Amino acid sequence: MSTPGVLSFTQQAWEQVLAKVKRAVVYLDAACAESLHWGCGSSRLLEAVGNSACYLREFEPAAVGGGAEHPKAVFVLSCLLKGRTVETLRDIICRSHFQYCVVVTAVNHAVHLTANHVPPAAAAELEGQQPVFEQLEEKLCEWMGNMNYTAEVLHVPLLLAPAAPHLALTPAFASLFPLLPQDVHILNRARPDKRRLGNLAEVDATTLTPELLLTIRCLVSGLSSLCEHLGVREECFAVGSLSRIIAADLANFAPAKNRRKTATGRASVVFVDRTLDLTGAVGHHGDNLVEKILSVLPQLPGHTNDVMVNMVELTALQAEEENQNIVAPGCLAQSNDPAAKALWEALLNTKHKEAVMEVRRHLVEAASRENLPIKMSMGRVTPGQLTSYIHLFKNNLKALRNHCGLLQLGLATVQTLKHLQTAKWDNFLAFERLLLQSIGESTMSVVLNQLLPMIKPSNQRTNDDYSPEELLVLLIYIYSVSGEFSVDKDLGEGEEKVKKALAQVFCEESELSPLLQKITGCDSSINLTFHKSRSAMDELFTSLRDIAGARNLMKQFKSVYVPGNHTHQASYKPLLKQVVEEIFNPERPDPVDIEHMSSGLTDLLKTGFSMFMKHRCFPSPVPMQLLSQLHAPTGHQDTARVREFSRGHLLLRCLLLWDLVPGLTGSTAPGEEICAVA
Repeated sequence: MSTPGVLSFTQQAWEQVLAKVKRAVVYLDAACAESLHWGCGSSRLLEAVGNSACYLREFEPAAVGGGAEHPKAVFVLSCLLKGRTVETLRDIICRSHFQYCVVVTAVNHAVHLTANHVPPAAAAELEGQQPVFEQLEEKLCEWMGNMNYTAEVLHVPLLLAPAAPHLALTPAFASLFPLLPQDVHILNRARPDKRRLGNLAEVDATTLTPELLLTIRCLVSGLSSLCEHLGVREECFAVGSLSRIIAADLANFAPAKNRRKTATGRASVVFVDRTLDLTGAVGHHGDNLVEKILSVLPQLPGHTNDVMVNMVELTALQAEEENQNIVAPGCLAQSNDPAAKALWEALLNTKHKEAVMEVRRHLVEAASRENLPIKMSMGRVTPGQLTSYIHLFKNNLKALRNHCGLLQLGLATVQTLKHLQTAKWDNFLAFERLLLQSIGESTMSVVLNQLLPMIKPSNQRTNDDYSPEELLVLLIYIYSVSGEFSVDKDLGEGEEKVKKALAQVFCEESELSPLLQKITGCDSSINLTFHKSRSAMDELFTSLRDIAGARNLMKQFKSVYVPGNHTHQASYKPLLKQVVEEIFNPERPDPVDIEHMSSGLTDLLKTGFSMFMKHRCFPSPVPMQLLSQLHAPTGHQDTARVREFSRGHLLLRCLLLWDLVPGLTGSTAPGEEICAVA
């Protein structure tokens, strides 16, 4: 196995699962399927199963059970073995003929004890024992109909979906999102007999709902397993209210405390609330091909971080819309194709122009190796040129098999370059730049008035106009980059005009997109009244104001907006870039917005002295030219797009960012790394 990292962590975890699946029916939930997809590929699982027939099934209540010819089942789950999950297990097993069941959970036994309300002191006495898993094993035998049948329940840390050597995703926590100020009122209503919370700064683990607290503990469990694999003793830091709770939970997680006693390496883990800077998540500043691919191609069903690539062009079918669902789609994850993986990593870390040229180079080299009749052409790379290279593989089955992964990435590039939304990219960028200049020179009401003429009903929109979803993206951009602003009569009137216009546009849509269905609570435009639409707008703008005020509690990181002057235009400076610059600047005092979470009195004393002596727990300074890369959506920055805006909450992909910039670990002390969760 290679040097410990996010890829080896995931692959070693899956090896434990693969050792159990021979000749079994395998049920996976969506998050584990995504981890497999990026970590080692479904083909690896099929090989381990060993049957010619495909026995992979989605874990859901309606899943098909196993017949008499299927005596063995393996369930691979990302969640706690509790509630509906256990009910679904029971239902599938009871309608099957299994004699041997293995249940794999990504959540360790210590968290299951917490979920079953076992006090910490009692849990400590159970070290080395797994009563929750043992009880479930008995239940599995009972559901199989014979207590002499075999049942196993085990924990395997299937936390990550490694998209690249230095970028890993956490699909099981795609909906975990930092709290907004309005959530304080919800928390207060849930604890009427206790002291009322004034703001997010007063929120701690004791004030959260049990469900959210368990979700955080599940994440912490996985992160602790990752640190164990890496052999590091982590120091936890946080920027933001929810990050502070997660960092504190990891610092004081009982299994983590025991693990740190024998760890030989060191790591600084920085958690950052995504709400502090949504500008980068919805903006179009990045000159990166992967960001555009993720933005314009349809999402791969059941996945949060991959897209569908239309493969019809490599078949004899006509490239017409009715034929698109006949052929299975391609995707971006190519875990078992070294050449495709190399291209994917190059696309993540290069600018758009260089990335397209890299796609052409890989296609030309592949065609040359297969002795295909390629015609070289220099100069600008066009979609037609790339398509002509891809078509060379069309009637050559051997070449198709050898370079299938590369061709999927090539087609993803072509389809992105030809997509109407890509042509709009520059329009978005131009408007965002105009907004940046306007924000510095005008009030928020004037900025909103600039948006008003762009809100058009469907019967008046052209391909160049903005859809309702795109207008929401622009609103999030405006409020996030503006930050705190004064509320006056003009702003109220400006917001009312935008609310009214958007509410009317929603009502006039012929069909509501999934996003608009979430916002309005209506599954059909027929059921959407203006009153419902207007109420949804009121909730939406409450959330937008919360987003604008997300950095109010910050002392150093209060703004991501850099005003213009006589020599430079106004610009956006990502929060992550500011955080990393602050960490690696040896001239500045210890940052007040990056809070250290101690795991006990010893750590507290140690950290106090290290802060006093200016010997931080952070790595040594990183070259500033590396920090400049943080503004672009490379493999080391969150390239997530807005997926849902539901009941006033934005749900973005939850990412684990390991090594914020290329080569960062090369400038740290021996055995010391830095990572961040946004």
